Amino acid sequence: MARPLPIEGDEEILGSKGVIRRVELVRIITKALYSLGYEKSGAHLEEESGIPLHSSVVNLLIQQVLGGQWDEGVATLKKIGLDENIVKSASFLILEQKFLEFLDQDKVMDALKTLRTEITPLSINNARVRELSSSILSPAKFVHVGSSSQSSTRAKSRSKLLEELQMLLPPTVLIPDRRLEHLVEQALILQRDACMFHNSEDKEMSLYKDHQCGRDQIPSRTLQVLQVHNDEVWFLQFSHNGKYLASSSTDRTAIIWEVDPHGELSLKHKLCGHQKPVSSVSWSPDDSQLLTCGVEENVRRWDVSSGKCLSVYEKAGNGFVSCGWFPDGKWMCFGANDKSICMWDLEGKELECWKGQRTLRISDLEVTSDGKQIISICRETAILLLNREAKVERLIEEDQTITSFSLSQDNRYLLVNLLNEEIHLWDIQGEVKLVAKYKGHKRSRFVIRSCFGGLEQAFIASGSEDSQVYIWHRGSGELIEALPGHSGAVNCVAWNPTNSHMLASASDDRTIRIWGLNDLKMKHKGPATHCNGVHYCNGRT
Repeated sequence: MARPLPIEGDEEILGSKGVIRRVELVRIITKALYSLGYEKSGAHLEEESGIPLHSSVVNLLIQQVLGGQWDEGVATLKKIGLDENIVKSASFLILEQKFLEFLDQDKVMDALKTLRTEITPLSINNARVRELSSSILSPAKFVHVGSSSQSSTRAKSRSKLLEELQMLLPPTVLIPDRRLEHLVEQALILQRDACMFHNSEDKEMSLYKDHQCGRDQIPSRTLQVLQVHNDEVWFLQFSHNGKYLASSSTDRTAIIWEVDPHGELSLKHKLCGHQKPVSSVSWSPDDSQLLTCGVEENVRRWDVSSGKCLSVYEKAGNGFVSCGWFPDGKWMCFGANDKSICMWDLEGKELECWKGQRTLRISDLEVTSDGKQIISICRETAILLLNREAKVERLIEEDQTITSFSLSQDNRYLLVNLLNEEIHLWDIQGEVKLVAKYKGHKRSRFVIRSCFGGLEQAFIASGSEDSQVYIWHRGSGELIEALPGHSGAVNCVAWNPTNSHMLASASDDRTIRIWGLNDLKMKHKGPATHCNGVHYCNGRT
């Protein structure tokens, strides 16, 4: 079929922004059609548009590589008009394949000749040349690059060779596989990241329209009010699997709440035994056990299934102020009121202790998921990042007093609450650096805690002394919600790690509020119902 005559508007540049080249777009679409298995459609588009996917020289090279015409392929490479270094590297790949196929065919002399007269004169990749040379002497020990196990076949497949050449040659010569798929996926990701309220699984995104979520994706409606604690609720933490919520209070108890498949919480165990207010809790890596820490008191370890206290950890002359787990679940980390940090085993044996100004009397404590770093507030304005393996200490230094911090799931970011009513986001991977600030919540007297949350932890939530829960978009720093409902200062918030639509808040009003989506249909009907200290709500407050 002859190429149709150009019609009015058939320009070389397409799109309203003038950034899409017609030739590139057609070639990428053609490549996509072939990749999807639509051979006839791809060929038809090439013919009708008059725009070939590859030049005749490149098509010849592809045929020669797949057909094992190695010398001809090397000669064709030189006709494409490539940079000399690229020609050398591509020739090396082709001749290496030739060499290995000779070995697989037991043509040792031909392989040796190829190595000596064709591969070595290229004068590149000398380490690989030595490996190829040794394969002649010890063929049983040789494994080609990319192979995960020893194989009697040393050469890679020719289609694999073509993929490696594709990565080496410029994309204008050989269009990368799945290029159109990559561009479309990239566009969707950019739309998702720019969406202020995106808090749903990516499968809900569509190519048919631009992506935009509404405010209804943010948990902003009180679904339940948990009313079992008899005094201020200080701390909250969901289990890693999202099936439980643990809370601690000045009433000297901690409570394990169970989250049912419908997202409703009920009391599982009330943990009693502390003689002082319980300042914090920490879930074991497998969520089978829970640590509770009294204020400058002991740490208790509980069995989540039975609610039984398994151990009480005490240190003579000192009280503990914080607790955490190492990732193997066999070791624990405690902060003590003598400003030291200690590592203990489950039997109560102290394994290691870092003395000096390592922690404060009231302090948060985190252990990274690889077990290498211990994080603690070491001074009023500084956070210690202690690498216990490398024995290296780094500091995050602030101008204001630090009241609390929270570590992201990927261990890369630290959320730091300050006395001046600001929350700072620090990147602690490599050299520490401040990357964002969040403002709007109120704090003057109490320890207020914040957390990461939502899909891919795209949001920041915080308590506040004005009885509200504040939510910011993590990337932009924009405040998107201030949720009323509590009647006292909100001390702590926790976002369910497996349910991006579930948020919990703890308050001085002795309650815990469970927040969900506005359009979520609850099983419990009517204005309000009560059961075992649980108050079900239909309204925002």
